[in-house]
Amino acid sequence: MARIFALLILVIPALLAGLGIKWMRDTVFGILHPPFLSLWLQFLIGFLLFGAGLSFVGGFVFYHDRKRNKVQKRFQKR
Repeated sequence: MARIFALLILVIPALLAGLGIKWMRDTVFGILHPPFLSLWLQFLIGFLLFGAGLSFVGGFVFYHDRKRNKVQKRFQKR
């Protein structure tokens, strides 16, 4: 059961990052979605979602590897 929760914790930020990529791509092609009033705002929110999702997943993987001593010496706990 714990693995299912861990998977859900990783899937939700990954989906948000994917939504951010879609909004940034649509901005490049000039497609404005209803919750936004301008293209630059849509791109900014998409960029923030992508950055937050990517950093969360990356941090999760880094924490997991650090716990099992699979990182370089400079990243290990002292």
